[in-house]
Amino acid sequence: MTPVELSRTVLHAVRRAVDVGELRVSVPERVVVGPPGPGGRGDYATNVALQLARPAGQPAQHVAQVLRRHLVACDGIDDVSVTGPGFLNISLRDSAGGSGRLVADVLRCGPSYGHVEQGSGRGVQPHRLHCPCDVRAVVVTDVVARLLQAQGHDAVRVSCDSPPPPEWASLLGVRVEAFGPCNGSSAQADIRPVPVPAPRCPEILALGRDAGRWALLHPAGHDRVRISDEHLVQRESNPLFRVRYAHARTRALRRNAADLGFRPEPGPLSPTDSAADATDTTAARPLLTALADHPRVLAQAAAHRAPDRLARHLVTVADAVLPLLPAVLPLGEEKPSAAHRARLALAEAAGTVLAGGLSLLGIDAPDHL
Repeated sequence: MTPVELSRTVLHAVRRAVDVGELRVSVPERVVVGPPGPGGRGDYATNVALQLARPAGQPAQHVAQVLRRHLVACDGIDDVSVTGPGFLNISLRDSAGGSGRLVADVLRCGPSYGHVEQGSGRGVQPHRLHCPCDVRAVVVTDVVARLLQAQGHDAVRVSCDSPPPPEWASLLGVRVEAFGPCNGSSAQADIRPVPVPAPRCPEILALGRDAGRWALLHPAGHDRVRISDEHLVQRESNPLFRVRYAHARTRALRRNAADLGFRPEPGPLSPTDSAADATDTTAARPLLTALADHPRVLAQAAAHRAPDRLARHLVTVADAVLPLLPAVLPLGEEKPSAAHRARLALAEAAGTVLAGGLSLLGIDAPDHL
């Protein structure tokens, strides 16, 4: 069950509670689910009970218990617990079939997993993005345009106060279509992250396209950019290196598996009914959760004009897949099994998400690193 599906499931639980008269509230248009906070448990949590408590005229704990009874009866949900003032903590049922469907979906969509069909963009989104002539603002705006296009908006234009220096296009790969002051159109968004001081712009350009763009995109828009050679070092302390290294490792596994004569096939990560099955599924759960969350991250990054959300999500995917990779290939005289093919498919799905995400950020995803 993906976060979007779980959100709908919680919404349906609210609607059922209202229909049977257990709650007297207006059913919200949507319900937000996310990772459990401090003191939480399970796979996801939601504060919908706290939001409904006042309109319902009931304590949040009571509302949460009402919703819990409806949620535990839903397919795909293993358990629901109430913590704190009324947070619903939801544990999903382990399902090899469910994880296999998710992996198959990623592999079928390829780097476009999480994208929306062109022309079907939802919500009030600007079709013109405007920014000042600052290197960070121009790069961020360039990526926001890519994200909006990936979410179905096919008429996004980028404008800038004045023409950027030509080396920004040649070295950082940015593209600006129009110049001049912002006209205040309702179909326009003015993007202004904390700027990079002009004297430090050459240092960004010296990092090159990939590291330079990452340095500008990884921090949140309200944070200052940290410019140093750390963005170039190839070690674990560099998040860009971890993301690209994880992608390259998944591609190397695919090549090695082909040499051994087997291909990725979504399915159970361990032999059926083996004692290791639950352990392997638990170990893979952070990665499966991150893959399932990828469409939501893309949508939120586009809606909030925040490429940093995608950059941090890619780090999460990389950190979740790297510990799983040593178990993908058979060891010694071991023959490739269905479990090896399933693990290879999961690694392939992670590599696909990393490649697609880096592409949206305008950063190369090399197969060899």
